[in-house]
Amino acid sequence: MNIVCLDMEGVLVPEIWIAFADESGIPELRRTTRDEPDYDKLMRWRIGVLAEHGLGLREIQETIAKIDPLPGAKEFLDALRRETQVVILSDTFDQFAMPLMAKLNYPTLLCNTLEVGENGQITGFKMRCQHSKLTTVRALQSIGYETIASGDSYNDLDMIRAGKAGFLFRTTEKIKADFPQIPAYETFDELLAAIRAAL
Repeated sequence: MNIVCLDMEGVLVPEIWIAFADESGIPELRRTTRDEPDYDKLMRWRIGVLAEHGLGLREIQETIAKIDPLPGAKEFLDALRRETQVVILSDTFDQFAMPLMAKLNYPTLLCNTLEVGENGQITGFKMRCQHSKLTTVRALQSIGYETIASGDSYNDLDMIRAGKAGFLFRTTEKIKADFPQIPAYETFDELLAAIRAAL
């Protein structure tokens, strides 16, 4: 029994924080898990920047409403789901992801949730579990699944390395150089072929 575990941002949809950084004119918010491996540190810093600029959930959701899946992502996901079980494992939040899941025909998504004040200010976040991607992959393996994973960032490496097969997708040159043993692909056709070969 196989299950494919995919990252969301950078793999199926554009990076939400980069889109919001561009929309809001706050370039420092372009920092993602491709740049900062410590997700807790990254999110606390982001929340501080939002508070400093008086921005909250509403403004981010307005940006998300304009985001579409990456070209070819829905077709890739549809083709994959016809052949095997797929789950999206993301460090994003329900409040960000659900409009994007609608555009991908509601695949299974496991992610986190934001803590939001009455005024819409993001005050904190609640992680589903520690090391959520690796923990989830290990849990799936414990109930009889063999996992195949793909992602683009530092926070995807544990789930990629823990399964029977794993692939980098549209990642940075630095991550490719640091982890040359992990196959890296740039197109959905290449990634689909690699996953099919691993099934």
